[in-house]
Amino acid sequence: MKSPIQALLAPEFKTTPYWWEDAPPEEARDELPAEADVVIVGSGYCGLSAAVALARAGRQVAVLDKGPIGHGGSTRSGGMVSSGQKLVVTGAVKGMSPEFLSRLLAESLQSFEFMKRLIEDNELDADLQLRGRYFGAYTPSHFETLQRHGRLLREKTGVTVHTVARRDQRKIVGSDFYYGGIVVDEYGGLHVGKYHRSLRRLARQAGAGLYSHAGVLRLSPEGAGHVVHTERGSIRARDVIMATNGYTDDSAPYLHRRIVPVASYQIATAPLPPGLMDAINPGRRMISDSQRNLYYSRPSPDGTRILFGSRPYCRDVPEEQAANRLYRDMLRVYPELQGIPITHSWKGNVGMTLDKQGRLGRHDGIYHAVGCNGNGVALMTYLGYRCARGLLDGDLAQSAFAASALPSAFYYHGDPGWLVPAATAMYNLSDAWAGRERR
Repeated sequence: MKSPIQALLAPEFKTTPYWWEDAPPEEARDELPAEADVVIVGSGYCGLSAAVALARAGRQVAVLDKGPIGHGGSTRSGGMVSSGQKLVVTGAVKGMSPEFLSRLLAESLQSFEFMKRLIEDNELDADLQLRGRYFGAYTPSHFETLQRHGRLLREKTGVTVHTVARRDQRKIVGSDFYYGGIVVDEYGGLHVGKYHRSLRRLARQAGAGLYSHAGVLRLSPEGAGHVVHTERGSIRARDVIMATNGYTDDSAPYLHRRIVPVASYQIATAPLPPGLMDAINPGRRMISDSQRNLYYSRPSPDGTRILFGSRPYCRDVPEEQAANRLYRDMLRVYPELQGIPITHSWKGNVGMTLDKQGRLGRHDGIYHAVGCNGNGVALMTYLGYRCARGLLDGDLAQSAFAASALPSAFYYHGDPGWLVPAATAMYNLSDAWAGRERR
C-alpha cells in the first residue's frame, strides 16, 4: 500500500502564524481604568477600528482582550481583502430581495474602499497589494455557476470580472486542478500582522487604551451604563461594544448562541526556488475555489512563499497534524511544491453567523459588530467604524448590516462541538459528490 504523503517540516517549523515573524502580538498589562466612556471587548480589526473612531471623537476608550493584543483571528487569517464578492460566491445572497441585495452589496463595496482609505490616509504599514483574486471551478458545472456569479457582481457592484477558460488558466495559475474560473480585479491581500500593528498604533495615537490579559467574565447593568467584570478588575462604562467574533464566549450569552466559531488552518512554505512562484502564480493573485470546504492560497507579501489554507479535518486537530493534510491538499493544486519544506502551520477561528451575513446591532444595551464569515479584513474594519458611528450618532439603522437581528437556531446554544464537525462532514460529502464530475 502506498504510504500517505507526509509534509517535510523545516527545522525551524512553528505552530504559530507566519505573520507573527514580522509583527507579533503584544502584551499590554497596564492597570485597567476604573471608568471609561466605551469599553470594547476584542482587539481585532473591528475593535481597533471602532476605538480609532471613538477616540478621535473625544471618547475615553478601553480595548480589552483575554490574551495578548492581536493574538486572535485578525492576525491568523489569510489576509485576503475584498468587498462583497464572497457574499455572492458562498450563496449568502440567496433569498434576498433585489433591493436589499443591492443595498448590502453596495455597502460591502464601501467596506473595501473604507479600508483602502484608512490605510492610505494614515500611511499604515500593511503591505496592501491589489492584484485580484481567481475563483477556480472545482468541476465543469461550477464553471457555469462562477460565470453567473461574475455577471451578478458586475451588475450589482460594478467590479471588473474576467472569465477564464480552462485552456487559458495557466496564464493565471500554474495548475490544472481547476476547470476555468473568474478573476475579480478589485481584490487583494495584505500582511495581517503588520496591518494589526499599525491599527494598534493608530488607536493609541488617537488616545485609546489597549489592555491585554483582561478576559471578560461577565457584564452587568448599572444605572445608565454597565460594569465590565474582567480577570484583572472591573470597569464602569457608559457603553460596551462586543467585537469578539470567532472568539465569543459565554460572557456574552446573546452572541454566544448566534456566532459559530469555525477553525480554519493554514501552512506556509519555505521560500521557493527562483522562478517557481512565476510558474505557480505569475500575477501574484489571491486564489480560491468553488468547493464547499474550499482551498485558498496566496503568495506571501514579499512573493517568496506560498500560504495555503483549508479546514483539513471535520474536528479540530493539532497544527502539526493539520500540516500533513494541508500539504497533501496543496500538492493536489500545485504538484511542483512537493519537497518544499513547511515552516509554519496555524489555525484561527472564523466567526460564522447562521445566515453567513455580518451584523451590527444592539441587544440589552450592548452594541455588537460580528460575523466575518471568512471575509473579515475589510468588512470587520468597516463594521467597527460603523458601530462606532452608530453609537456616536444614536442610530445604527443607516447600515444594511443592521437591518435585521442576528438569527438563532433551536439546535445551537454556543457549543460548536457537534455542529461544526457535522457541517464540515456535509461539506466534504457535497464536494465528494460534485467531484464525480471531475475527469
